[in-house]
Amino acid sequence: MKKIILAGMICMLAGAVWAGDLVQWQDNSLSFLYGNGFDLDPDTQETLTFEHVSGWAFGDLFIFVDAIYWDGDKDYKGDDWSYYGEIAPRLSAAKILDKDLSVLFIKDFLLSGCYESGKDSDQNALVGVAVDLAIPGFNFFQLNLYRRFNDISSSPESYQLTPVWKMTLPLCNTAVVFDGFIDWVFGDSSRNLHICPQLKLDVGALVGMDAGSLYAGVEYDYWENKYGVKDVDQSAISALLKYHF
Repeated sequence: MKKIILAGMICMLAGAVWAGDLVQWQDNSLSFLYGNGFDLDPDTQETLTFEHVSGWAFGDLFIFVDAIYWDGDKDYKGDDWSYYGEIAPRLSAAKILDKDLSVLFIKDFLLSGCYESGKDSDQNALVGVAVDLAIPGFNFFQLNLYRRFNDISSSPESYQLTPVWKMTLPLCNTAVVFDGFIDWVFGDSSRNLHICPQLKLDVGALVGMDAGSLYAGVEYDYWENKYGVKDVDQSAISALLKYHF
């Protein structure tokens, strides 16, 4: 049932893309990160990330794929690269019903899903609900609550609370962007907390490019009980360069 629900959400949103005129907006980007302080995996990593986000007549969609490279770590016995990705569609009640459903600071109510897969990780399906919040100073603030279904892992199924946010702060002739996510997995023995914010300067606006096209900054990655491994707490920082197209 969980796969049918998630597949149905993806198909509905894919239908919007094929229809063309139902796509309201989209953004694609490539990021390069170089950092250290990672745990369980090699300490130093280079990551190339593709991200796609779009708003459709029925909801929205977020996709990302990480290609991770760690050549030169002689203490690590595995392969010198890996990959990981997620597909996260959401169905909007306000868009589908064509009604303003805002209540106090809640802008919209949604059904949310996510599929996780990677070279060295389990394949997981997440299905749940979400609210979009109107918080002063934020471009957006999402709050997603999922039920996790671990298809391969022998660990019990669990829940996940995921806030996602973006804040843009004007600075002279450019802007600073503070965005990121938090994944809090709870409800079983593999519970963990993953906090991953980015702080970026719009350098494109300073060098004659379109505003919002090129960013430089840092990403901080804190992961308590990484991969659900008890008492393995990661604190890593990476320099990043991000190009939107």
